[in-house]
Amino acid sequence: MKKNILFLTAFFLLIASAISAQTVVPKIDTGDTAWMIVATAFVLLMSIPGLALFYGGLVRRKNVLNVFMQVFILVAVISVEWVVVGYSNAFGSNSIEFLKPFIGGFDWAFLNNIGVNDLSPYFISHSQLAADGSSIGTIPHIVFIMFQGMFAVITPALIVGAFAERINFKGFLLFSIFWTFFIYNPVAHWVWSGDGWLFKLGALDFAGGTVVHVNAGVAAIVTAIMLGKRRDYKGHAIPAHNITYVVIGAGLLWVGWFGFNAGSGLAADGLAANALMVTHIAAAAAALTWALLDWIIDKRPTVVGISTGAVGGLVAITPAAGFVGVGGALVIGIAVSLVCFVMVAYVKPKLGYDDSLDAFGVHGVGGIIGAILTGILATPAIQSAYSGALYGNFHQLWVQLIAIGATILYSGVGTYILFKITDKLVGVRVSDKLEAIGLDETQHGETAYTKFD
Repeated sequence: MKKNILFLTAFFLLIASAISAQTVVPKIDTGDTAWMIVATAFVLLMSIPGLALFYGGLVRRKNVLNVFMQVFILVAVISVEWVVVGYSNAFGSNSIEFLKPFIGGFDWAFLNNIGVNDLSPYFISHSQLAADGSSIGTIPHIVFIMFQGMFAVITPALIVGAFAERINFKGFLLFSIFWTFFIYNPVAHWVWSGDGWLFKLGALDFAGGTVVHVNAGVAAIVTAIMLGKRRDYKGHAIPAHNITYVVIGAGLLWVGWFGFNAGSGLAADGLAANALMVTHIAAAAAALTWALLDWIIDKRPTVVGISTGAVGGLVAITPAAGFVGVGGALVIGIAVSLVCFVMVAYVKPKLGYDDSLDAFGVHGVGGIIGAILTGILATPAIQSAYSGALYGNFHQLWVQLIAIGATILYSGVGTYILFKITDKLVGVRVSDKLEAIGLDETQHGETAYTKFD
Protein backbone atom coordinates (compact mmCIF):
# COMPACT_ATOMS: atom_id res chain seq x y z
CA MET A 1 0.00 0.00 0.00
CA LYS A 2 2.77 2.40 0.96
CA LYS A 3 4.60 1.57 -2.25
CA ASN A 4 1.47 2.42 -4.27
CA ILE A 5 1.07 5.75 -2.47
CA LEU A 6 4.72 6.60 -3.04
CA PHE A 7 4.43 5.64 -6.69
CA LEU A 8 1.29 7.76 -7.20
CA THR A 9 2.88 10.69 -5.38
CA ALA A 10 5.98 10.49 -7.54
CA PHE A 11 3.83 10.18 -10.66
CA PHE A 12 1.75 13.26 -9.87
CA LEU A 13 4.86 15.25 -8.94
CA LEU A 14 6.34 14.32 -12.31
CA ILE A 15 3.18 15.45 -14.12
CA ALA A 16 3.12 18.72 -12.14
CA SER A 17 6.77 19.29 -12.95
CA ALA A 18 6.14 18.75 -16.67
CA ILE A 19 3.21 21.16 -16.64
CA SER A 20 5.26 23.73 -14.75
CA ALA A 21 8.11 23.39 -17.24
CA GLN A 22 5.74 24.21 -20.11
CA THR A 23 4.43 27.35 -18.44
CA VAL A 24 6.56 30.36 -19.32
CA VAL A 25 6.97 32.79 -16.47
CA PRO A 26 6.59 36.28 -17.99
CA LYS A 27 9.74 38.31 -17.57
CA ILE A 28 11.71 41.08 -19.24
CA ASP A 29 14.08 39.77 -21.89
CA THR A 30 17.26 41.86 -21.82
CA GLY A 31 18.14 41.15 -25.45
CA ASP A 32 14.73 42.19 -26.76
CA THR A 33 14.73 45.23 -24.50
CA ALA A 34 18.19 46.36 -25.58
CA TRP A 35 17.23 46.05 -29.25
CA MET A 36 13.98 47.98 -28.76
CA ILE A 37 15.77 50.83 -26.96
CA VAL A 38 18.16 51.08 -29.91
CA ALA A 39 15.27 50.85 -32.39
CA THR A 40 13.49 53.69 -30.56
CA ALA A 41 16.58 55.87 -30.89
CA PHE A 42 16.79 54.98 -34.60
CA VAL A 43 13.21 56.14 -35.18
CA LEU A 44 13.91 59.42 -33.39
CA LEU A 45 16.94 59.79 -35.68
CA MET A 46 14.52 59.71 -38.61
CA SER A 47 12.82 62.91 -37.44
CA ILE A 48 15.76 64.86 -36.06
CA PRO A 49 17.99 65.19 -37.91
CA GLY A 50 16.91 62.87 -40.78
CA LEU A 51 13.61 64.32 -41.98
CA ALA A 52 14.63 67.85 -40.96
CA LEU A 53 17.70 67.67 -43.22
CA PHE A 54 15.87 65.94 -46.07
CA TYR A 55 13.04 68.49 -46.15
CA GLY A 56 15.25 71.40 -45.12
CA GLY A 57 17.61 70.83 -48.03
CA LEU A 58 14.76 70.78 -50.53
CA VAL A 59 13.35 74.20 -49.63
CA ARG A 60 14.96 77.57 -50.40
CA ARG A 61 17.62 78.97 -48.11
CA LYS A 62 15.22 81.54 -46.64
CA ASN A 63 12.96 78.78 -45.28
CA VAL A 64 15.36 76.07 -44.08
CA LEU A 65 15.26 77.02 -40.40
CA ASN A 66 11.48 77.12 -40.48
CA VAL A 67 11.42 73.49 -41.65
CA PHE A 68 13.96 72.50 -39.00
CA MET A 69 11.87 74.26 -36.35
CA GLN A 70 8.65 72.61 -37.49
CA VAL A 71 10.14 69.14 -37.22
CA PHE A 72 11.96 69.88 -33.97
CA ILE A 73 8.95 71.34 -32.16
CA LEU A 74 6.80 68.39 -33.22
CA VAL A 75 9.29 66.06 -31.54
CA ALA A 76 8.77 68.11 -28.38
CA VAL A 77 5.04 68.78 -28.37
CA ILE A 78 3.82 65.43 -29.70
CA SER A 79 6.03 63.57 -27.22
CA VAL A 80 4.27 65.44 -24.42
CA GLU A 81 0.85 64.83 -25.97
CA TRP A 82 1.70 61.13 -26.29
CA VAL A 83 2.41 60.52 -22.61
CA VAL A 84 -0.39 62.79 -21.42
CA VAL A 85 -3.20 61.27 -23.46
CA GLY A 86 -2.10 60.03 -26.89
CA TYR A 87 -0.84 56.58 -25.92
CA SER A 88 -3.94 55.88 -23.86
CA ASN A 89 -6.20 56.92 -26.73
CA ALA A 90 -4.26 54.93 -29.33
CA PHE A 91 -3.53 51.70 -27.45
CA GLY A 92 -5.76 51.77 -24.39
CA SER A 93 -9.23 50.26 -24.06
CA ASN A 94 -12.38 52.34 -23.87
CA SER A 95 -14.86 51.77 -21.06
CA ILE A 96 -17.70 52.75 -23.40
CA GLU A 97 -18.38 49.56 -25.32
CA PHE A 98 -19.47 51.00 -28.68
CA LEU A 99 -16.38 53.24 -28.80
CA LYS A 100 -13.89 50.41 -28.20
CA PRO A 101 -13.26 49.65 -31.89
CA PHE A 102 -12.61 53.31 -32.72
CA ILE A 103 -10.72 55.02 -29.89
CA GLY A 104 -9.07 54.12 -26.60
CA GLY A 105 -9.94 55.63 -23.26
CA PHE A 106 -8.02 57.52 -20.59
CA ASP A 107 -6.97 54.76 -18.20
CA TRP A 108 -3.32 55.23 -19.20
CA ALA A 109 -3.42 59.05 -19.32
CA PHE A 110 -0.16 60.45 -17.91
CA LEU A 111 0.95 56.77 -18.04
CA ASN A 112 -1.15 56.17 -14.94
CA ASN A 113 -0.68 52.74 -13.30
CA ILE A 114 2.24 51.77 -15.57
CA GLY A 115 5.29 50.66 -13.60
CA VAL A 116 8.91 50.56 -14.75
CA ASN A 117 8.98 46.76 -14.64
CA ASP A 118 5.55 46.12 -16.15
CA LEU A 119 5.66 44.01 -19.31
CA SER A 120 4.29 45.36 -22.57
CA PRO A 121 0.78 44.05 -23.24
CA TYR A 122 1.53 44.23 -26.97
CA PHE A 123 3.64 41.65 -28.72
CA ILE A 124 3.84 40.86 -32.41
CA SER A 125 6.63 38.51 -33.20
CA HIS A 126 6.88 35.54 -30.84
CA SER A 127 4.28 35.37 -28.09
CA GLN A 128 5.00 33.85 -24.73
CA LEU A 129 2.20 32.24 -22.80
CA ALA A 130 1.52 33.73 -19.40
CA ALA A 131 0.19 31.63 -16.53
CA ASP A 132 -3.36 32.80 -17.24
CA GLY A 133 -3.05 31.84 -20.92
CA SER A 134 -2.78 35.40 -22.21
CA SER A 135 -0.20 36.69 -24.68
CA ILE A 136 2.53 38.77 -23.08
CA GLY A 137 5.50 40.75 -24.29
CA THR A 138 9.15 40.53 -23.31
CA ILE A 139 9.98 44.23 -23.10
CA PRO A 140 9.00 46.84 -20.50
CA HIS A 141 5.74 48.59 -21.19
CA ILE A 142 7.45 51.98 -21.08
CA VAL A 143 9.85 50.93 -23.86
CA PHE A 144 6.89 50.04 -26.06
CA ILE A 145 5.32 53.41 -25.22
CA MET A 146 8.51 55.24 -26.18
CA PHE A 147 8.89 53.27 -29.41
CA GLN A 148 5.34 54.00 -30.49
CA GLY A 149 5.75 57.61 -29.42
CA MET A 150 8.40 58.07 -32.10
CA PHE A 151 5.84 56.97 -34.71
CA ALA A 152 3.38 59.53 -33.36
CA VAL A 153 6.10 62.19 -33.65
CA ILE A 154 7.17 61.54 -37.23
CA THR A 155 3.69 61.15 -38.75
CA PRO A 156 2.59 64.83 -38.51
CA ALA A 157 6.17 65.82 -39.37
CA LEU A 158 5.77 64.12 -42.76
CA ILE A 159 2.91 66.51 -43.58
CA VAL A 160 5.37 69.42 -43.32
CA GLY A 161 6.60 68.57 -46.82
CA ALA A 162 3.24 69.49 -48.35
CA PHE A 163 2.83 73.01 -46.98
CA ALA A 164 6.49 74.04 -46.69
CA GLU A 165 7.41 77.70 -47.33
CA ARG A 166 3.98 79.24 -46.85
CA ILE A 167 2.37 78.33 -43.51
CA ASN A 168 2.00 80.48 -40.41
CA PHE A 169 3.95 78.88 -37.55
CA LYS A 170 1.12 79.33 -35.02
CA GLY A 171 -1.36 77.81 -37.43
CA PHE A 172 1.02 74.95 -38.22
CA LEU A 173 1.55 74.09 -34.56
CA LEU A 174 -2.12 74.21 -33.56
CA PHE A 175 -3.18 72.20 -36.62
CA SER A 176 -0.51 69.56 -35.93
CA ILE A 177 -1.66 69.10 -32.33
CA PHE A 178 -5.30 68.86 -33.44
CA TRP A 179 -4.39 66.42 -36.20
CA THR A 180 -2.38 64.11 -33.95
CA PHE A 181 -5.13 63.97 -31.34
CA PHE A 182 -8.13 63.62 -33.64
CA ILE A 183 -6.65 61.76 -36.64
CA TYR A 184 -3.43 59.90 -35.80
CA ASN A 185 -4.47 58.46 -32.44
CA PRO A 186 -7.78 56.98 -33.67
CA VAL A 187 -6.25 55.47 -36.82
CA ALA A 188 -3.43 53.92 -34.77
CA HIS A 189 -6.11 52.46 -32.49
CA TRP A 190 -8.06 51.03 -35.45
CA VAL A 191 -5.07 49.20 -36.89
CA TRP A 192 -2.74 48.35 -33.98
CA SER A 193 -4.85 48.14 -30.82
CA GLY A 194 -6.32 44.78 -29.92
CA ASP A 195 -9.72 46.48 -29.75
CA GLY A 196 -9.38 48.23 -33.14
CA TRP A 197 -11.93 47.40 -35.83
CA LEU A 198 -9.32 47.12 -38.59
CA PHE A 199 -7.10 45.00 -36.35
CA LYS A 200 -9.99 42.60 -35.80
CA LEU A 201 -10.81 42.66 -39.50
CA GLY A 202 -7.27 41.40 -40.13
CA ALA A 203 -5.60 44.43 -41.75
CA LEU A 204 -1.84 43.96 -42.10
CA ASP A 205 0.33 46.98 -41.34
CA PHE A 206 3.60 45.82 -39.85
CA ALA A 207 5.21 49.20 -39.22
CA GLY A 208 2.91 52.00 -40.37
CA GLY A 209 2.18 51.98 -44.10
CA THR A 210 -1.46 52.85 -43.41
CA VAL A 211 -1.24 54.41 -39.95
CA VAL A 212 1.73 56.63 -40.80
CA HIS A 213 2.19 57.09 -44.54
CA VAL A 214 -1.29 56.85 -46.06
CA ASN A 215 -2.65 58.84 -43.13
CA ALA A 216 -0.05 61.62 -43.39
CA GLY A 217 -0.01 61.55 -47.20
CA VAL A 218 -3.74 62.19 -47.47
CA ALA A 219 -3.49 65.01 -44.93
CA ALA A 220 -0.61 66.39 -46.99
CA ILE A 221 -2.56 66.68 -50.23
CA VAL A 222 -5.59 68.15 -48.46
CA THR A 223 -3.55 70.85 -46.72
CA ALA A 224 -1.55 71.61 -49.88
CA ILE A 225 -4.73 72.22 -51.87
CA MET A 226 -6.44 74.21 -49.11
CA LEU A 227 -3.41 76.44 -48.55
CA GLY A 228 -3.00 77.13 -52.24
CA LYS A 229 0.17 77.38 -54.27
CA ARG A 230 3.28 79.23 -53.23
CA ARG A 231 3.30 82.73 -54.68
CA ASP A 232 6.09 81.95 -57.17
CA TYR A 233 5.24 78.30 -57.91
CA LYS A 234 5.27 77.75 -61.69
CA GLY A 235 4.02 74.18 -61.86
CA HIS A 236 7.39 72.49 -61.47
CA ALA A 237 9.80 71.84 -58.60
CA ILE A 238 11.63 74.84 -57.20
CA PRO A 239 15.37 74.00 -57.07
CA ALA A 240 16.62 72.69 -53.74
CA HIS A 241 18.92 75.08 -51.93
CA ASN A 242 21.21 72.41 -50.44
CA ILE A 243 21.28 68.99 -52.07
CA THR A 244 24.00 67.91 -49.64
CA TYR A 245 21.42 68.23 -46.83
CA VAL A 246 18.97 66.20 -48.90
CA VAL A 247 21.27 63.22 -49.39
CA ILE A 248 22.49 63.28 -45.77
CA GLY A 249 18.87 63.38 -44.61
CA ALA A 250 17.94 60.51 -46.93
CA GLY A 251 20.87 58.47 -45.62
CA LEU A 252 19.82 59.05 -42.01
CA LEU A 253 16.25 58.10 -42.89
CA TRP A 254 17.51 54.88 -44.48
CA VAL A 255 19.51 53.95 -41.36
CA GLY A 256 16.74 55.03 -38.99
CA TRP A 257 14.20 52.99 -40.94
CA PHE A 258 15.88 49.81 -39.72
CA GLY A 259 14.56 50.71 -36.27
CA PHE A 260 11.21 51.73 -37.72
CA ASN A 261 10.61 48.39 -39.47
CA ALA A 262 12.86 45.81 -37.80
CA GLY A 263 11.82 47.17 -34.41
CA SER A 264 8.13 46.67 -35.13
CA GLY A 265 8.38 42.94 -34.39
CA LEU A 266 9.16 44.01 -30.80
CA ALA A 267 11.90 41.39 -30.40
CA ALA A 268 15.45 40.60 -31.45
CA ASP A 269 14.64 37.52 -33.52
CA GLY A 270 14.35 36.10 -37.03
CA LEU A 271 11.35 38.26 -37.91
CA ALA A 272 13.35 41.38 -37.06
CA ALA A 273 16.20 40.07 -39.20
CA ASN A 274 13.85 39.56 -42.14
CA ALA A 275 12.34 43.02 -41.70
CA LEU A 276 15.86 44.49 -41.67
CA MET A 277 16.77 42.65 -44.87
CA VAL A 278 13.63 43.45 -46.89
CA THR A 279 13.71 47.09 -45.77
CA HIS A 280 17.20 47.48 -47.16
CA ILE A 281 16.50 45.60 -50.40
CA ALA A 282 13.28 47.51 -51.14
CA ALA A 283 15.06 50.84 -50.58
CA ALA A 284 17.97 49.76 -52.78
CA ALA A 285 15.68 48.55 -55.59
CA ALA A 286 13.62 51.74 -55.45
CA ALA A 287 16.69 54.01 -55.40
CA LEU A 288 18.16 52.19 -58.39
CA THR A 289 14.88 52.28 -60.30
CA TRP A 290 14.43 56.04 -59.78
CA ALA A 291 18.04 56.74 -60.82
CA LEU A 292 17.52 54.70 -64.01
CA LEU A 293 14.28 56.53 -64.78
CA ASP A 294 16.08 59.87 -64.38
CA TRP A 295 18.88 58.62 -66.60
CA ILE A 296 16.61 57.29 -69.34
CA ILE A 297 14.07 60.13 -69.40
CA ASP A 298 16.15 63.18 -68.46
CA LYS A 299 19.53 61.81 -69.63
CA ARG A 300 21.15 62.31 -66.20
CA PRO A 301 20.77 60.45 -62.90
CA THR A 302 20.27 62.96 -60.08
CA VAL A 303 21.14 62.88 -56.40
CA VAL A 304 17.72 64.26 -55.47
CA GLY A 305 16.15 61.54 -57.61
CA ILE A 306 18.02 58.62 -56.08
CA SER A 307 17.37 60.00 -52.59
CA THR A 308 13.66 60.35 -53.32
CA GLY A 309 13.54 56.84 -54.74
CA ALA A 310 15.17 55.38 -51.64
CA VAL A 311 12.63 57.09 -49.39
CA GLY A 312 9.79 55.82 -51.59
CA GLY A 313 11.08 52.27 -51.25
CA LEU A 314 11.34 52.62 -47.48
CA VAL A 315 7.77 53.91 -47.33
CA ALA A 316 6.33 51.10 -49.44
CA ILE A 317 8.07 48.24 -47.63
CA THR A 318 6.91 49.52 -44.23
CA PRO A 319 3.53 47.73 -44.08
CA ALA A 320 4.99 44.58 -45.66
CA ALA A 321 8.29 44.21 -43.79
CA GLY A 322 7.01 41.45 -41.50
CA PHE A 323 5.14 39.57 -44.21
CA VAL A 324 7.26 39.40 -47.40
CA GLY A 325 10.62 37.97 -48.37
CA VAL A 326 13.37 39.32 -50.60
CA GLY A 327 11.41 38.64 -53.80
CA GLY A 328 8.48 40.68 -52.52
CA ALA A 329 10.83 43.46 -51.44
CA LEU A 330 12.29 43.71 -54.95
CA VAL A 331 8.82 43.91 -56.50
CA ILE A 332 7.70 46.54 -54.00
CA GLY A 333 10.86 48.65 -54.49
CA ILE A 334 10.61 48.67 -58.28
CA ALA A 335 6.84 49.21 -58.35
CA VAL A 336 6.80 52.13 -55.91
CA SER A 337 9.49 54.05 -57.81
CA LEU A 338 7.66 53.59 -61.11
CA VAL A 339 4.35 54.83 -59.70
CA CYS A 340 5.75 57.64 -57.53
CA PHE A 341 7.97 58.89 -60.36
CA VAL A 342 4.90 59.24 -62.57
CA MET A 343 3.01 61.00 -59.75
CA VAL A 344 5.80 63.49 -59.08
CA ALA A 345 7.01 64.12 -62.65
CA TYR A 346 3.74 64.04 -64.58
CA VAL A 347 0.54 63.90 -62.50
CA LYS A 348 1.39 66.76 -60.10
CA PRO A 349 2.34 69.23 -62.88
CA LYS A 350 -0.70 68.16 -64.89
CA LEU A 351 -3.15 68.71 -62.02
CA GLY A 352 -1.32 71.81 -60.80
CA TYR A 353 -1.41 71.31 -57.03
CA ASP A 354 1.60 72.49 -55.00
CA ASP A 355 2.69 69.59 -52.81
CA SER A 356 5.95 71.39 -52.04
CA LEU A 357 8.23 68.45 -51.25
CA ASP A 358 6.03 65.62 -52.58
CA ALA A 359 4.75 64.43 -49.23
CA PHE A 360 1.68 63.01 -50.95
CA GLY A 361 3.46 61.90 -54.10
CA VAL A 362 6.00 59.81 -52.17
CA HIS A 363 4.57 59.07 -48.72
CA GLY A 364 0.86 58.94 -49.51
CA VAL A 365 1.13 57.11 -52.82
CA GLY A 366 4.02 54.97 -51.59
CA GLY A 367 2.03 53.94 -48.53
CA ILE A 368 -0.97 52.98 -50.68
CA ILE A 369 1.23 50.92 -53.03
CA GLY A 370 2.89 49.18 -50.10
CA ALA A 371 -0.39 48.37 -48.35
CA ILE A 372 -1.92 46.93 -51.52
CA LEU A 373 1.16 44.86 -52.34
CA THR A 374 1.19 43.53 -48.77
CA GLY A 375 -2.23 42.08 -49.49
CA ILE A 376 -0.86 40.47 -52.64
CA LEU A 377 2.67 39.38 -51.70
CA ALA A 378 2.39 38.39 -48.01
CA THR A 379 3.89 34.91 -47.79
CA PRO A 380 3.40 32.21 -45.13
CA ALA A 381 7.14 31.52 -45.44
CA ILE A 382 7.74 34.57 -43.23
CA GLN A 383 4.81 34.24 -40.82
CA SER A 384 2.76 31.09 -41.33
CA ALA A 385 -0.47 32.76 -40.20
CA TYR A 386 -0.45 35.33 -43.00
CA SER A 387 -0.73 35.12 -46.78
CA GLY A 388 -1.79 37.32 -49.67
CA ALA A 389 -3.61 37.01 -52.97
CA LEU A 390 -0.53 35.51 -54.66
CA TYR A 391 -0.95 32.53 -52.34
CA GLY A 392 -4.70 32.24 -52.87
CA ASN A 393 -5.86 34.50 -50.03
CA PHE A 394 -7.77 37.18 -51.95
CA HIS A 395 -9.65 38.10 -48.78
CA GLN A 396 -6.46 39.69 -47.43
CA LEU A 397 -6.25 42.01 -50.42
CA TRP A 398 -9.87 43.02 -49.87
CA VAL A 399 -9.15 43.79 -46.20
CA GLN A 400 -6.15 45.90 -47.21
CA LEU A 401 -8.31 47.92 -49.60
CA ILE A 402 -10.87 48.51 -46.85
CA ALA A 403 -8.14 49.74 -44.49
CA ILE A 404 -6.72 52.07 -47.15
CA GLY A 405 -10.14 53.43 -48.09
CA ALA A 406 -11.18 54.01 -44.47
CA THR A 407 -7.92 55.82 -43.70
CA ILE A 408 -8.17 58.00 -46.82
CA LEU A 409 -11.77 58.97 -46.02
CA TYR A 410 -11.23 59.65 -42.32
CA SER A 411 -7.93 61.48 -42.74
CA GLY A 412 -9.17 63.49 -45.71
CA VAL A 413 -12.42 64.69 -44.15
CA GLY A 414 -10.88 65.14 -40.69
CA THR A 415 -7.95 67.14 -42.04
CA TYR A 416 -10.30 69.43 -43.98
CA ILE A 417 -12.36 70.15 -40.84
CA LEU A 418 -9.33 70.69 -38.59
CA PHE A 419 -7.71 72.98 -41.17
CA LYS A 420 -10.86 75.12 -41.30
CA ILE A 421 -11.04 75.33 -37.50
CA THR A 422 -7.37 76.26 -37.22
CA ASP A 423 -7.70 78.93 -39.90
CA LYS A 424 -10.63 80.49 -38.04
CA LEU A 425 -8.77 80.47 -34.72
CA VAL A 426 -5.27 81.71 -35.59
CA GLY A 427 -4.93 81.81 -39.38
CA VAL A 428 -2.88 79.39 -41.45
CA ARG A 429 -1.30 81.02 -44.47
CA VAL A 430 1.28 83.79 -44.25
CA SER A 431 0.87 86.93 -46.36
CA ASP A 432 2.58 87.28 -49.75
CA LYS A 433 4.96 89.81 -48.22
CA LEU A 434 6.08 87.50 -45.42
CA GLU A 435 6.37 84.59 -47.84
CA ALA A 436 8.58 86.67 -50.13
CA ILE A 437 10.90 87.65 -47.27
CA GLY A 438 11.10 84.05 -46.05
CA LEU A 439 9.77 82.22 -43.03
CA ASP A 440 13.12 81.95 -41.24
CA GLU A 441 13.23 85.68 -40.69
CA THR A 442 9.51 86.46 -40.42
CA GLN A 443 8.50 83.53 -38.18
CA HIS A 444 11.66 83.03 -36.11
CA GLY A 445 13.82 86.15 -36.46
CA GLU A 446 16.79 84.10 -37.62
CA THR A 447 18.68 83.34 -40.81
CA ALA A 448 20.45 80.10 -41.62
CA TYR A 449 23.38 81.64 -43.48
CA THR A 450 25.21 84.75 -42.36
CA LYS A 451 26.79 87.07 -44.93
CA PHE A 452 30.24 88.29 -43.96
CA ASP A 453 31.67 91.60 -45.26
